[in-house]
Amino acid sequence: MSKVEIGSTVTISYIGTLNDGTIFSSTENDGPLTVTIGSDQLFPALENAIIGMRAGETRNIVLSAEEGYGPRRQENIITVSRKSFPADKEIVVGQRLSVDFAGGASRVMVVSALSDSVVTLDGNHLLAGFELTFALRVDEVA
Repeated sequence: MSKVEIGSTVTISYIGTLNDGTIFSSTENDGPLTVTIGSDQLFPALENAIIGMRAGETRNIVLSAEEGYGPRRQENIITVSRKSFPADKEIVVGQRLSVDFAGGASRVMVVSALSDSVVTLDGNHLLAGFELTFALRVDEVA
């Protein structure tokens, strides 16, 4: 049996959880994931933990927030006037909105707070700031 190394194509099954047990991602319903190690398809720390594993091997891999989606950054949260939106546009907490910035940049942000006068938008990834645990099995190494 060959070991996983840079350039290997591997098929993995996993369940990703947060510290409170919440499942944030799983291959259980969609089937295994096939990736090439070293091609930036996975977090670098996750790839490094998989290197050296063999088909059939299982491992729990814990990534710090910095190794995953990074820390939550206050600079990714903005507050805009409610008047910036059309008066008839319904806005609710948790809603995803595409926001256009100066210079033509666009970004999807989540409404994190709302009042009659302001809308707070969060551009952090939903999993930023969280430690991520992967219960992972290497199914195949090619």
